[in-house]
Amino acid sequence: MSSMQHVIFNLENEEYGLDIMKVITIEKYQEVVKVPNTPEYITGVINLRDSVLPIYSLRKKFHLQEKEPDDDTKIIVTVTNGMNIGFIVDGVQEIINIEDKVIEDAPKIVTGVHRKYIKSIAKLEERMVILIDIDLIISEEEQIELGKVAE
Repeated sequence: MSSMQHVIFNLENEEYGLDIMKVITIEKYQEVVKVPNTPEYITGVINLRDSVLPIYSLRKKFHLQEKEPDDDTKIIVTVTNGMNIGFIVDGVQEIINIEDKVIEDAPKIVTGVHRKYIKSIAKLEERMVILIDIDLIISEEEQIELGKVAE
């Protein structure tokens, strides 16, 4: 039986899982510098260890109401489609192994724009974790915009 490690984070009251192989680091939230003329889901940039990192709002992408960052807010720095990008999340719970046997395809009821980001659902005892594909969250147009922001 194989398993994969996932970083479990939350937005609102939902738990999401991200393949740990895509995660570079998890950072405390820091103030983001706004960049003019960027799409609304690009919050801005931060300076992380002497490199400029575009910061992306998963809340905006998932059509959730924005909330003020607090002590739990984190930035998950990932590598997606060859780019390093930070994603703001409400909090990071844990890093866990998820066995293949508890993973099911996303139900057909999940429709519309979110369906393509959701790889599957993991059923873990009393909870369900939505496993997302970070490479599919950012469209090609968005990658071009993020590339411009990082320059």
